[in-house]
Amino acid sequence: MAEDTIKLVVKRRQEQGHGIMVLDLVDAAGGALPAFSAGAHVDIHLSPELVRQYSLCSDPAQRDIYRLGILKDAQSRGGSLAAHATLKEGDEVFVSLPRNHFPLVGGARRSILIGGGIGITPMIAMAHALSAEGADFELHYRGRSREACAFVDELAASAFSDRVHTHFGEEGAASLDLGRILGAPDSGTHVYVCGPAGFMSWVIDSAKALGFADEAIHREFFQVETDSSGAAFEVEARRTGATVRVEEGQSIVDALAKVGIKVKVSCEQGVCGTCLCDVIEGTPDHRDVYLTDEEKMDNDQILLCCSRARTARLVLDI
Repeated sequence: MAEDTIKLVVKRRQEQGHGIMVLDLVDAAGGALPAFSAGAHVDIHLSPELVRQYSLCSDPAQRDIYRLGILKDAQSRGGSLAAHATLKEGDEVFVSLPRNHFPLVGGARRSILIGGGIGITPMIAMAHALSAEGADFELHYRGRSREACAFVDELAASAFSDRVHTHFGEEGAASLDLGRILGAPDSGTHVYVCGPAGFMSWVIDSAKALGFADEAIHREFFQVETDSSGAAFEVEARRTGATVRVEEGQSIVDALAKVGIKVKVSCEQGVCGTCLCDVIEGTPDHRDVYLTDEEKMDNDQILLCCSRARTARLVLDI
């Protein structure tokens, strides 16, 4: 097991909503867990070959527990199904140290948190952190129905319940009026969104249409559709000197594996940033949702699990 993992125990497993498993993970000896900041996630090692990422939704100030919410998704690549089928109370599980690619901006005048479905999980930790700071924020929770959603009772009983706005069912769709919720943009307001891809695109596009700058709109995708089409190209791994041809429908990760170069991956969808690599020569065809628009324009980094090349050859720092 990797050095940056810790062994935890499933203290409690709850079934909430429709197909959502809420896990409380603790240290077997009752010790404090490594600190994390709101928006962070951990890798759960479900097997040596199956590693998946889940947002931490517990209070960052509570150092004795990591809480996760895992939606059972029949359309997933197997991670959520394996988690639901195998993890039970008392089980030991290897978990990475927390990492954060979705942090809060310090000192914001106002923060607007918008979670759709299981995308509420990182927002709960953010709400805890902002409440503890006495910051101005709102938390908006959109779901198919109250019965289908997790964490509803927890949020209603929280110290920041007056900041929580739920939007469930058809009535909820009408009440989630982004023009009213977001208001006119200013330099001190930041928007955070997480949820299904279509929901996120709607929120992001609406915020931009209202005049919010891209740097004021923060997003975390859990799952996206990847496109592996496109002409074949060559990749040179500069550190090893190996050159490999990446065929249409093949990822750079898979092509490198065929010549013995193993790239660490997790989401395999361009979401998490685990396989980020520097580009020495050539122009990437960015197909991820991890890099910002500005970072993509620089063309000096690439996500190897999903992106391809606009040029006939890429030289990578690997």
